[in-house]
This record gives sequence, C-alpha cells and structure tokens, in this order.
Amino acid sequence: MFEKILIANRGEIALRILRACRELGIRTVAVHSEADTEAKYVKLADESVCIGPASSALSYLNVPAIISAAEVTDAEAIHPGYGFLSENADFADRVERSGFVFIGPRSETIKLMGDKVSAKDAMKAAGVPCVPGSEGSLPDDPKEIVRAARAVGYPVIIKASGGGGGRGMRVVHTEAALLNAVTTTQAEAQAAFGNPVVYMEKYLENPRHVEIQVLADQHGNAVYLGERDCSMQRRHQKVIEEAPAPGIDRKLIDKIGERCADACRRIGYRGAGTFEFLYENDEFYFIEMNTRVQVEHPVTELISGIDIVQAQIRIAAGEKLWFKQRQVVLRGHAIECRINAEDPFKFTPSPGRITNWHVPGGPGIRVDSHVYSGYTVPPYYDSMIGKLIAYGDTREQAIRRMRIALSEMLVEGIKTNAPLHQELMLDARFNEGGTSIHYLEQKLAERNEVKKS
Repeated sequence: MFEKILIANRGEIALRILRACRELGIRTVAVHSEADTEAKYVKLADESVCIGPASSALSYLNVPAIISAAEVTDAEAIHPGYGFLSENADFADRVERSGFVFIGPRSETIKLMGDKVSAKDAMKAAGVPCVPGSEGSLPDDPKEIVRAARAVGYPVIIKASGGGGGRGMRVVHTEAALLNAVTTTQAEAQAAFGNPVVYMEKYLENPRHVEIQVLADQHGNAVYLGERDCSMQRRHQKVIEEAPAPGIDRKLIDKIGERCADACRRIGYRGAGTFEFLYENDEFYFIEMNTRVQVEHPVTELISGIDIVQAQIRIAAGEKLWFKQRQVVLRGHAIECRINAEDPFKFTPSPGRITNWHVPGGPGIRVDSHVYSGYTVPPYYDSMIGKLIAYGDTREQAIRRMRIALSEMLVEGIKTNAPLHQELMLDARFNEGGTSIHYLEQKLAERNEVKKS
C-alpha cells in the first residue's frame, strides 16, 4: 500500500479522498489554489502545497505545478478525483512517466474511452448495445451525411467526438437543418475540445439516464456494483441521483452489468469506472464511459457496502479485487441531492461567506461536504458545495428521510438549491419513479410560464 498520496483536486471530493486515505493509514498531500487556502481538506491534510492563483488554468489544471508538488513532498501516487485532470490522458501519462502512480486507468484507456467514436467502436466489439447512428465519425461529403441521417431516421443528434458535460451536441429535426448543424457543431467542437470530429446518433425522445458502476483490477478481474438513475437533470447536468434505478427488471440490469464487466476485461480497464446509458422502452443504449470516480458514487456505496474510493486506491496499489460478482449484494435504496451555491430557481451562482452551516443527521443520512460556518464559497469554480444522501430500506423510506434532512439543513449567507430539492421530493412524478431526462426542464419551463401569466 502507498505511504503518501497527493490529492489533485478540491472541494468535497478532495475531502472524500483524504478521509479514505486516513482510514487506510495513508498520509496525504493537498494541493490548492490561493483561493482555497482556508479549505477544510487543506487544514486536515498531512501536508499542503499552494500550486497557483485562483484561476483553474494556473492551479488545478497546472500539470507541472502538480508534478512538482508530488516531487517535493515525496508522494508515491496522485488521485485526480473527478473533473479537472481526472480524464486527461496526457496528465495520466505524465504522472506515470514522472515516476508516480496515477490512481485511475492507464492513459491509453482514458484516450480510448474519451473519444466517443472509438469508445462506441470498443463497446460494439464487446457486445454492449449502442444508440443507432453513423458508422464512426461523419464524412466530409454532404451527400453521405444526408444519407446517414436518413438511414438513422429523424430526429438525430450531432455530437462532438471529444465532447462531454453536455457540450458539443445539437439536435436536428429536419433534413433542411442538418448540414448547418453539422458544420456549427464541428466549429464548436474544435474551439472547445481541439477536436472537430463529430458523429451522429438517433435522438431518443424520452429516455432515462441509467449508469452502471464497475470496478476492475490489473489482473483481469471486473465486477459491476449495480446501477444508478441520474435522469433528474438540468442542461445535461445531474441534480438528483439514486440507486437502484426504479422500475427496471433486475434480470435486465444483470445482463447489461455483465456486458460492462466483460468490456472492462476486454479493454484492460483498471480502477473505478461508469458506463452511461440512455434507457428507453426496456432497451439500454451506451453513450459514454467515465473513467473516474463519479460525483454520485455515494449512493452505490450505501447500497453495496463497498467503499469505491478506497477500492480505487487498493487497485492502483496492485491489489486484486477482494470479492467476486456473486458476493456483491445490493440492499435498500439511496438518493443523493447535489447542494449548489446558486439561486434555486434562477440558477444564478451565489458565492460568498457562509455565516451559518448546519447539516442534518439521523438514521440513513450522509453529508459529503467541505463547507463549514465562516467558509467563503469562491466564485471561480463549480457551484456544488456538498451532497446530501439519504438511505432507506425502501425507496419510499429514502425519500421520507431526504425530506426530513432537507427541512433540517440550514445554510445562511448564500443561496442554495435546497428549496428546489424540497419541491422535487414532494413531486408526484418523481415519487412514482422513472422520470425522463427532460422532466425537470419541462417542469421548470411550466413554472416560468405560470409566473409570466
């Protein structure tokens, strides 16, 4: 096992990794920007290194500074968390070439799965079902593009091969709008990702977003830890996640889970990963793989009893998976609400000093957050300040516990989206389960129309 790990991230995930390390008896190094000097995880780490000013480009994305911090502190491994450099193949390669262990997949695997076209090709070869679409990237010939769209059937969606996070996508409903949409998406993809390649998929009208959590070691072992439903989204950003996904047959989950685990073995995957699917009419369609720990990993941890972050570390240290698929037993239900520093309905960011911070407790309640009373939420980064997770024997109990937890949560000095979560926990359609990825935006649009009238 490692003696010292550098945590190349910030916020709640930095604290989550630090706690996992402490339980394993591993010393930690927290790197931070000037804006995060007073962060809780910086104070709790065994060592800390300031790697630059507030700007992410000059700090958390500053590869030479992170590598130098690992060198001067004699760290053995680097954990990238999520976001920032976590899915950057060049960073993973640089870490390994500098003599450190990257806690995640190999750089070539990140590169394979980071390109949506090569990822779909790899999944097709492994028998993982994919959304019908173009065979690889779209050609230059306009006639071929039109022919491909007709074969798939409208509406179609044009996607950037190097895209992610809801960016680099455009839905096309008619042939008249097709070619302009392709060229516009190509230009946006080049500007945002440095890669103009785009591909086409059938646009599913009313799908759910369901994902499969996997763990794989470097010895050829791979398991899946069930599924999560992440359909409650706004602008392709997840708001609420839960596990297991309500209303999906367990035999179907096991079938797709086995295919995901087999795909991991085929591509030589190492570490924690997530296969993301669109689910519609009892069919799963692969859209992408996230080669890192997910924001929503706690819901899977609660129903499986497996610490995913510790598993990442143990796998990176060369250990074999210490359990088989048949030993994975999922119990109960867990729901996670992302708590953001933002107006709950206008969604404008609300950075600033938190004058009072009180988190709920009680049976089945977990709070992952780096925030405390007196902490100043900086305006430079993602607005998420914590995650509130409720676990119960049943989905109904988890929802009831979440309602109580949200009513007890107190954040003063800034606005948060907790009131939106309170409303959603009482929403009839959410309580039924199985809402589509469009449900929340439709609900918010209806609210705005009522206000206008």
